[in-house]
Amino acid sequence: MSILAWIVLGLIAGFIGSKIVNKSGEGLILDIVLGIVGAVVGGYLFTLFGAAPVTGLNLYSLLVAIVGAVVVLVVYHMITGSSRRI
Repeated sequence: MSILAWIVLGLIAGFIGSKIVNKSGEGLILDIVLGIVGAVVGGYLFTLFGAAPVTGLNLYSLLVAIVGAVVVLVVYHMITGSSRRI
């Protein structure tokens, strides 16, 4: 995937993941970064369980990235000790 596709996928996954975890989002840049990291983490987790990782810019990859973003956001909130409700 191109870097632009990763950014778009990361933005969408980070935004949706932020809304799932804390309902308010983390801000544009942090949503993108956490979404891209989430796509990588989600791909790794899905591969561990025998499913396909991120395959391109499609709905399946978006689902993988959102799952990874939620995992990354929960860990992020645990590390930073955020007072927001998880």
